[in-house]
Amino acid sequence: MTTNAKITKLTKKDLRGAYNTWYLSTELSNSYERLQALAFCNALAKPLRKLYSDDDEYKDALKRQLQFYNSEGTFGCLIHGITLSMEEQKSNGEPIPGEVITGLKTGLMGPVAGIGDTIIWGTMKPIILALACTFAMQGNLLGAFIPFLFPLFGYLIGYACLNFGYKVGKESIMQVMKSGLINDIITGSSILGLFMMGALSSAYVKIETPLQFSINNADPVVLQNILDQILPGILPLCAIFGIYYYFTHKGQNYNKVIFSLIAISLGCAFLGILG
Repeated sequence: MTTNAKITKLTKKDLRGAYNTWYLSTELSNSYERLQALAFCNALAKPLRKLYSDDDEYKDALKRQLQFYNSEGTFGCLIHGITLSMEEQKSNGEPIPGEVITGLKTGLMGPVAGIGDTIIWGTMKPIILALACTFAMQGNLLGAFIPFLFPLFGYLIGYACLNFGYKVGKESIMQVMKSGLINDIITGSSILGLFMMGALSSAYVKIETPLQFSINNADPVVLQNILDQILPGILPLCAIFGIYYYFTHKGQNYNKVIFSLIAISLGCAFLGILG
């Protein structure tokens, strides 16, 4: 515990500097032993130096941040803010053991990563890229610039998360986690993502078959017409469900899916099965 009577507070500039350092170096120092710990410690190093003027206390704080850390990079900034808030309290005389700070980081890594992966990578990124593809397919120049919204939104969301974590501290964030609000956000984001992907799939996945069968003294039987009478768009629907089944039962090997679709499309087109 520090004996300084002067209370040290972090400023918005300190928080912004920590976030910018994290944003630019999140995945640069990953190791199998500590994963993102070096980047986490590097991001908090300058604010910690401001909080701890005593070299020994500063070294102890750095060692705490060098413990194993791995979470989603954008929403994970909540943990950065909470850690800085607790370190600030500790530096100003609050009886917060270092093990509590490390334990809170460890406990929040998984839940926060689940939130970030669902909202950022499972919902926001597919929607933005799908919109970009839509404009590009229409020949609209906006299709080339819309993908840049993803890093822009990611930067703003991450900075907001760090500031939110710093303001609410450890007590409030635990109340938010227990209130069920986070589960509602995840569920809503998942529904929105599925709705958007379903709408885009029905609009842009086009599969038809030119197969037809000739019958003596009768008009040819067109297979596509029969399928449309059963269920319009049944072939695209089967393709989407097939891809979904693969992802849920065989793993998420995107390259394998892409090359398989290309091979199947070329083969069926060559044989005249699909048009």
